[in-house]
Amino acid sequence: MSDELKKLLDQVHDGITTFDFDGKETPCIVIQEKKYDEMLSKVAGQSLSINTDLNILQDGLGNVFVEVVLIFSQGNIVEKFLVNAKTNLSFFESLAKTSMLALSSPHSHYGEDNVFMIQLPRPEKAHDALEIIHNGLKPGNQK
Repeated sequence: MSDELKKLLDQVHDGITTFDFDGKETPCIVIQEKKYDEMLSKVAGQSLSINTDLNILQDGLGNVFVEVVLIFSQGNIVEKFLVNAKTNLSFFESLAKTSMLALSSPHSHYGEDNVFMIQLPRPEKAHDALEIIHNGLKPGNQK
C-alpha cells in the first residue's frame, strides 16, 4: 500500500451511512454532537443555501475517495468530509437518486428527529460524480 493511499485511508470520515426517509434510502453524514450543535446554532432560523462540492480523488488502481465539501451561505461554515467510495458506494448511489443529503449527530434518530436535510442545488453533480466513481472503482481505468 502506498504512503499516499494510507494517508487518505487515515483521513476517511467514519460516520457515513444511509437511512430510510419517506421510503427512499437517503445518504447521511454523522458528525460529532458538539460540532453538529454548534453548526445548527449558527444557522438556526436563517434562510440559507449550502453549496455542495464533490471532489473526486482516484489512483487508477480501483481506489476512489470523494471529498464532500459543504459551504454554508450563513454562519461562516465550511465542512469537509473524506469518503471512501469503495466502501460507501451506496451513499453516492442514494445521493444521485434523492439529491438530498442529511447531517446528523450520533444520538439522532435517523429520519425522525434532529436531522439536518440538505437539498442539492445541482443534482446533476451527484449523477456525474457517481459515473466517475463507478469508472474509477474499476482497476486500470485511468483517464
